[in-house]
Amino acid sequence: MAVEIVMPKLGMAMKEGTVSIWNKQVGDPVVKGELIASINSEKIEMEIESPAEGTVLDIIVPEGQGVPPGTIICYIGDAGEQITKTEQNLETAKTEVAATATVVKQPQPSISKASSGRLKISPVARKMAEAAGLDLNTIQGTGPGGRITKEDVQQAIDCACSVESPAKKETAAPLTDSMEQTQKLPVTGMRKVIAERMQGSLQSSAQLTLTMKVDVTDLIALQKQISDTVQTHHETKLTVTDFVARAVVLSLQQHKEMNSAYIDDQIHVFDHVHLGMAVALEKGLVVPVIRHAQNESLVQLAKNIKTLAERARKGQLSSDEMKGSTFTISNLGAYGVEHFTPILNSPEAGILGVGSAYDTPVYKGEELQRRTILPLSLTFDHRVLDGAPAAAFLRTVKRYLEEPFMMLL
Repeated sequence: MAVEIVMPKLGMAMKEGTVSIWNKQVGDPVVKGELIASINSEKIEMEIESPAEGTVLDIIVPEGQGVPPGTIICYIGDAGEQITKTEQNLETAKTEVAATATVVKQPQPSISKASSGRLKISPVARKMAEAAGLDLNTIQGTGPGGRITKEDVQQAIDCACSVESPAKKETAAPLTDSMEQTQKLPVTGMRKVIAERMQGSLQSSAQLTLTMKVDVTDLIALQKQISDTVQTHHETKLTVTDFVARAVVLSLQQHKEMNSAYIDDQIHVFDHVHLGMAVALEKGLVVPVIRHAQNESLVQLAKNIKTLAERARKGQLSSDEMKGSTFTISNLGAYGVEHFTPILNSPEAGILGVGSAYDTPVYKGEELQRRTILPLSLTFDHRVLDGAPAAAFLRTVKRYLEEPFMMLL
């Protein structure tokens, strides 16, 4: 009897999941535990493994299409097996899927060159090849099962350009807008959610950014001084980001107006600090939340930051672990960025951007010293508070970072 593969529920708040890519096509054999598809929902992504050995009998949901959790997305069974109406009326299922989809249906792979008799190619790769006028049968796929990827098509395009004669290049007419080749990617899943939230944040709030430079020379010296002790007794490593997080939590308790949100024309001021720590992933950005961060020591905070970041990169966070933050920290220091303008994680009233630390000569009294400077960028909602209280909060963060022993007391 055919096995139904359904769209899983990736968290309590999930309303829709999207098939990012099919690793198998109709007629392909599969073994139990083999990867058959990748799916995503908002900021969570995961891979689906086959629960049984057999053959892919039918694919109900194409790549790039979103459906509610619990919807059948494909069938696996014995080769040649017929799917009976008692399992699911396929025409009805496909109609329901199309009715609930929120993105444009992608074209299915057409007939072929793979060993199974079908051409295995992703929708993006197909569009790129068609735009470049390439013969799909001349492209060697390097993806799973010989699937043609966008990288394969791009390589074929590059090769075609490299063999073009110099004379042809000199006499060729310049491309017009209508002739230029473009790569069109569907905005779905994580990218779609990020796009909507960032645009909504800018449209629904009055954002202003303040910058400040912090002398973290003493902080780095303290970090090195206690590094071995913390590693030995607590099995964790303290980073500058951990100290920044601790300084922010302490400062939010003194400047509660920054630990707030603008909701339904009301300012909600929170006693607790649910600290969001932005984590960059290959396909987007997630913000895991450390709840009641005001109750945690520097070491406990450091452990939680690392644990949540690691789980975020592995795609193991639930939707509940990525909501409810009252203030967010975003660190682009690893990319060499100094000052930048972070966008509010609505409805929060503030977000702190951390830049890349650098060494520079600084006068300490009459003496010129080499000091390490850390750039900070604070974006705040001007509807909630004005520039002066926002600057006071940022100055308090600076004081903690320049007098780091205060964070250990």
